[in-house]
Amino acid sequence: MPKLNWLFCVLACAGVWSISLPATGQAFLPYTPELNAEQLEQQGLQLAEEAIQLVRFQQYELALPRAKLATQLAPDRYEAWFILGSLYIQQEELDEGIKVLKTALTLAPEEAGIKFTLGNAYFQKGDYAAAATELEEGLAMKPDVPAALFDLGNAYLKLAKYSEAIESYEKAVAQDKSFWPAMNNIGLIEYEQGNVDEALERWQAAVAIDNEQAEPKLAVAIALFSQGKQEEGTKLGEEALLHDGRYADVEFLRENLWGERLLADAKAFFATPKMQAVIAKLQTQPAEAQTQPQPAETQEQKPPQ
Repeated sequence: MPKLNWLFCVLACAGVWSISLPATGQAFLPYTPELNAEQLEQQGLQLAEEAIQLVRFQQYELALPRAKLATQLAPDRYEAWFILGSLYIQQEELDEGIKVLKTALTLAPEEAGIKFTLGNAYFQKGDYAAAATELEEGLAMKPDVPAALFDLGNAYLKLAKYSEAIESYEKAVAQDKSFWPAMNNIGLIEYEQGNVDEALERWQAAVAIDNEQAEPKLAVAIALFSQGKQEEGTKLGEEALLHDGRYADVEFLRENLWGERLLADAKAFFATPKMQAVIAKLQTQPAEAQTQPQPAETQEQKPPQ
């Protein structure tokens, strides 16, 4: 899942989109030389609220110093630490984020959102066992969060626990019928296990959920091409890459959890003259144009979320 959507999800899950501020007549007394602890905490929570509003507008660089100050003014409130830790993870400062999130967890051990965020951080660090543990514990507290179920499925996939991964993805789809990434990743597992028809069924279901997504469409194209349906596969593959040129990069596909069998078939697919021409065309475009909607006469789809 995109980072922005992930950050929205965990903050919403932890219930910190709107922080309850103490009710007082004013934040500061104009002629009092020192602020008391309650007033400091209120100011800290107000800063945390400002940080959340900045997150809504993707103003992470502005949100981070407010969140840092919030933890100093309201050190006993988990919300401030949770927001700061989440921002560190968003900025890929993983070690600092994990440290801060553990502080939040000591203040609110029952908050599933903190566990989910820790799981995401450990996954990014490549510690998939720790990621699975944090996500499992969070889901034991709050079992109906599709994004967390999806993250757990990804951790299981990296641990080669394929049955558990599929089960977790299916739970995500059961919670949110429009959650195509989980359906897509079931297809990735099925393909690696040699179940091509089952994989195609999953990817086609993902496309049916959201026809504007490049990844499942490209996977369908490669599978069809590998089955000898070259014209159909090539046409669909061209649509997918015009949709989002990043998917022409094998390393990008690997980062998106494509397995070795599918990657090998992708390389063969990309090596065909027709797809080479498409890729060459993409390479002449500015990078930002490769993830923008194409003109109506050449492309109907929009970029992925």
